[in-house]
Amino acid sequence: MAVRLDHPPGATPLDGDELASLIPGHITTQGELNEWEQLNILQGEAWASKQRKEILNEAFIRQLHKQMFGETWKWAGEFRKSDKNIGIDWPKISVELRKLLDDVHYQIEHASYPPDEIAVRFHHRLVAIHPFLNGNGRHARLMTDLLAERLGQPRFTWGSRGLIDASATRQAYISALQAADARDIAPLLAFARS
Repeated sequence: MAVRLDHPPGATPLDGDELASLIPGHITTQGELNEWEQLNILQGEAWASKQRKEILNEAFIRQLHKQMFGETWKWAGEFRKSDKNIGIDWPKISVELRKLLDDVHYQIEHASYPPDEIAVRFHHRLVAIHPFLNGNGRHARLMTDLLAERLGQPRFTWGSRGLIDASATRQAYISALQAADARDIAPLLAFARS
Protein backbone atom coordinates (compact mmCIF):
# COMPACT_ATOMS: atom_id res chain seq x y z
CA MET A 1 0.00 0.00 0.00
CA ALA A 2 1.41 3.40 -0.95
CA VAL A 3 1.48 6.19 1.60
CA ARG A 4 0.49 9.64 0.32
CA LEU A 5 2.05 12.35 2.46
CA ASP A 6 1.33 16.04 2.12
CA HIS A 7 4.08 17.82 4.02
CA PRO A 8 3.15 21.21 5.50
CA PRO A 9 5.59 24.08 4.90
CA GLY A 10 8.80 23.61 6.86
CA ALA A 11 8.30 19.86 7.35
CA THR A 12 11.06 17.38 6.61
CA PRO A 13 10.09 15.18 3.64
CA LEU A 14 10.86 11.46 3.87
CA ASP A 15 12.31 9.48 0.97
CA GLY A 16 11.04 6.08 -0.16
CA ASP A 17 13.47 4.08 2.02
CA GLU A 18 12.53 6.13 5.09
CA LEU A 19 8.81 5.68 4.36
CA ALA A 20 9.38 1.93 4.04
CA SER A 21 10.22 1.95 7.77
CA LEU A 22 6.64 2.85 8.69
CA ILE A 23 5.50 0.20 11.19
CA PRO A 24 1.67 0.25 10.91
CA GLY A 25 0.65 -1.18 7.55
CA HIS A 26 -2.82 0.36 7.41
CA ILE A 27 -1.72 4.00 7.00
CA THR A 28 -2.14 5.49 3.52
CA THR A 29 -2.67 9.23 4.09
CA GLN A 30 -1.03 12.12 5.93
CA GLY A 31 -4.13 12.45 8.13
CA GLU A 32 -3.94 8.80 9.21
CA LEU A 33 -0.22 9.16 9.89
CA ASN A 34 -0.79 12.33 11.95
CA GLU A 35 -3.44 10.57 14.07
CA TRP A 36 -1.24 7.51 14.63
CA GLU A 37 1.80 9.61 15.51
CA GLN A 38 -0.25 11.72 17.93
CA LEU A 39 -1.31 8.61 19.85
CA ASN A 40 2.32 7.47 19.96
CA ILE A 41 3.42 10.96 21.10
CA LEU A 42 0.90 10.88 23.95
CA GLN A 43 2.47 7.60 25.09
CA GLY A 44 5.87 9.28 24.90
CA GLU A 45 4.62 12.19 27.00
CA ALA A 46 3.27 9.78 29.61
CA TRP A 47 6.64 8.01 29.71
CA ALA A 48 8.49 11.34 30.00
CA SER A 49 6.29 12.55 32.86
CA LYS A 50 7.45 9.58 34.96
CA GLN A 51 11.17 10.15 34.41
CA ARG A 52 13.21 11.59 37.24
CA LYS A 53 16.63 11.12 35.69
CA GLU A 54 18.79 13.72 33.98
CA ILE A 55 17.25 14.80 30.68
CA LEU A 56 20.08 16.87 29.22
CA ASN A 57 22.06 14.04 27.67
CA GLU A 58 22.13 12.24 24.34
CA ALA A 59 20.73 8.98 25.74
CA PHE A 60 17.60 10.70 27.07
CA ILE A 61 17.11 12.71 23.87
CA ARG A 62 17.23 9.52 21.81
CA GLN A 63 15.01 7.59 24.23
CA LEU A 64 12.38 10.31 24.25
CA HIS A 65 12.21 10.28 20.45
CA LYS A 66 11.91 6.48 20.53
CA GLN A 67 9.09 6.70 23.09
CA MET A 68 7.31 9.33 20.97
CA PHE A 69 7.65 7.58 17.60
CA GLY A 70 8.73 3.98 18.30
CA GLU A 71 5.36 2.47 17.37
CA THR A 72 5.34 4.47 14.14
CA TRP A 73 8.86 4.34 12.68
CA LYS A 74 11.55 1.64 12.84
CA TRP A 75 14.19 4.40 12.92
CA ALA A 76 12.71 6.19 15.94
CA GLY A 77 15.42 7.28 18.36
CA GLU A 78 18.18 6.93 15.77
CA PHE A 79 20.01 9.97 14.44
CA ARG A 80 19.54 10.56 10.73
CA LYS A 81 22.20 9.35 8.35
CA SER A 82 21.43 11.69 5.47
CA ASP A 83 21.12 15.40 4.92
CA LYS A 84 17.66 16.96 4.79
CA ASN A 85 16.07 20.28 3.81
CA ILE A 86 16.86 21.54 7.31
CA GLY A 87 19.48 20.75 9.89
CA ILE A 88 23.23 20.48 10.09
CA ASP A 89 25.27 17.98 8.08
CA TRP A 90 24.36 14.59 9.50
CA PRO A 91 27.91 13.50 10.51
CA LYS A 92 28.07 16.50 12.88
CA ILE A 93 24.90 15.68 14.85
CA SER A 94 26.53 14.05 17.90
CA VAL A 95 29.21 16.75 18.20
CA GLU A 96 26.78 19.66 17.87
CA LEU A 97 24.34 18.03 20.28
CA ARG A 98 27.16 17.62 22.83
CA LYS A 99 28.02 21.32 22.44
CA LEU A 100 24.36 22.27 22.92
CA LEU A 101 24.03 20.16 26.06
CA ASP A 102 27.29 21.53 27.51
CA ASP A 103 26.15 25.09 26.78
CA VAL A 104 22.77 24.55 28.45
CA HIS A 105 24.38 23.00 31.54
CA TYR A 106 26.64 26.07 31.73
CA GLN A 107 23.72 28.49 31.23
CA ILE A 108 21.77 26.81 34.02
CA GLU A 109 24.72 26.69 36.41
CA HIS A 110 25.61 30.35 35.84
CA ALA A 111 22.06 31.70 35.32
CA SER A 112 23.22 33.16 32.01
CA TYR A 113 19.60 33.86 31.01
CA PRO A 114 16.20 33.65 32.71
CA PRO A 115 14.81 30.07 32.76
CA ASP A 116 12.36 30.61 29.87
CA GLU A 117 15.13 31.99 27.68
CA ILE A 118 17.47 29.10 28.48
CA ALA A 119 14.72 26.67 27.46
CA VAL A 120 13.75 28.55 24.27
CA ARG A 121 17.37 28.92 23.18
CA PHE A 122 17.76 25.17 23.75
CA HIS A 123 14.67 24.56 21.61
CA HIS A 124 15.96 26.69 18.75
CA ARG A 125 19.32 24.94 18.63
CA LEU A 126 17.83 21.45 18.93
CA VAL A 127 15.52 22.19 15.99
CA ALA A 128 18.45 23.64 14.03
CA ILE A 129 20.51 20.48 14.62
CA HIS A 130 17.52 18.39 13.47
CA PRO A 131 18.94 15.10 14.74
CA PHE A 132 16.17 12.75 13.54
CA LEU A 133 14.63 11.93 10.18
CA ASN A 134 11.27 13.33 11.26
CA GLY A 135 9.41 14.53 14.35
CA ASN A 136 12.13 17.02 15.28
CA GLY A 137 9.81 19.95 16.05
CA ARG A 138 7.44 17.88 18.16
CA HIS A 139 10.36 16.22 19.94
CA ALA A 140 12.13 19.55 20.54
CA ARG A 141 8.95 21.13 21.94
CA LEU A 142 8.47 18.26 24.41
CA MET A 143 12.17 18.32 25.38
CA THR A 144 11.86 22.08 25.93
CA ASP A 145 8.72 21.65 28.04
CA LEU A 146 10.54 19.07 30.17
CA LEU A 147 13.49 21.44 30.56
CA ALA A 148 11.18 24.32 31.52
CA GLU A 149 9.60 22.14 34.21
CA ARG A 150 13.05 21.16 35.53
CA LEU A 151 13.83 24.88 35.72
CA GLY A 152 10.71 25.48 37.82
CA GLN A 153 8.60 26.94 35.01
CA PRO A 154 5.28 25.79 33.52
CA ARG A 155 5.25 24.09 30.14
CA PHE A 156 5.07 26.36 27.14
CA THR A 157 1.85 26.88 25.19
CA TRP A 158 3.47 26.98 21.71
CA GLY A 159 0.70 29.12 20.25
CA SER A 160 -1.99 27.00 21.96
CA ARG A 161 -2.68 25.09 18.73
CA GLY A 162 -1.35 22.07 16.93
CA LEU A 163 1.57 22.84 14.67
CA ILE A 164 1.25 19.81 12.39
CA ASP A 165 -0.99 21.27 9.69
CA ALA A 166 -0.34 24.34 7.56
CA SER A 167 -1.87 27.16 9.57
CA ALA A 168 -1.22 30.72 10.68
CA THR A 169 0.04 29.32 14.01
CA ARG A 170 2.55 27.04 12.26
CA GLN A 171 3.68 29.94 10.07
CA ALA A 172 4.16 32.12 13.17
CA TYR A 173 6.25 29.33 14.74
CA ILE A 174 8.42 28.95 11.63
CA SER A 175 8.84 32.74 11.38
CA ALA A 176 9.91 32.85 15.04
CA LEU A 177 12.45 30.08 14.41
CA GLN A 178 13.78 32.00 11.38
CA ALA A 179 14.11 35.15 13.50
CA ALA A 180 16.11 33.11 16.02
CA ASP A 181 18.29 31.89 13.13
CA ALA A 182 19.03 35.60 12.55
CA ARG A 183 19.93 35.94 16.29
CA ASP A 184 16.64 37.53 17.38
CA ILE A 185 15.27 35.19 20.05
CA ALA A 186 12.45 37.55 21.13
CA PRO A 187 9.79 36.31 18.65
CA LEU A 188 10.37 32.67 19.59
CA LEU A 189 10.33 33.53 23.29
CA ALA A 190 7.01 35.35 22.79
CA PHE A 191 5.53 32.58 20.63
CA ALA A 192 6.45 29.88 23.15
CA ARG A 193 4.23 31.54 25.78
CA SER A 194 1.49 32.73 23.37
